[in-house]
Amino acid sequence: MHAWCYMTAAILFEVAGTVSMKLSEGFTKPMPSVLIFLFYFLAFVALTFALKEIDVSVAYAVWSGIGTSLVALIGFLCLREPVTGPKIFFLVLIITGVGGLYLADGIH
Repeated sequence: MHAWCYMTAAILFEVAGTVSMKLSEGFTKPMPSVLIFLFYFLAFVALTFALKEIDVSVAYAVWSGIGTSLVALIGFLCLREPVTGPKIFFLVLIITGVGGLYLADGIH
């Protein structure tokens, strides 16, 4: 169970790091630029601890898939990025794929 807590933290730190990239405006803003490295460091530390109990195939898919989906939602809701039908369709495919890998992990 602790592994999934680490996974959740890894996802949230990765999302924060990616949003910081956008906010850094190409490393021209100091605070978001520093936060990129801090958040990604914490994301990789948390992911490493999660990998002690979660298969890497599932962990990386969950980490990247949910992270990608959350960043896209933040882009739509907070950064005023355009929401299009194809974007929504492919986000649903990502989430479906992650869910499928998670469910397949329980089937041995």
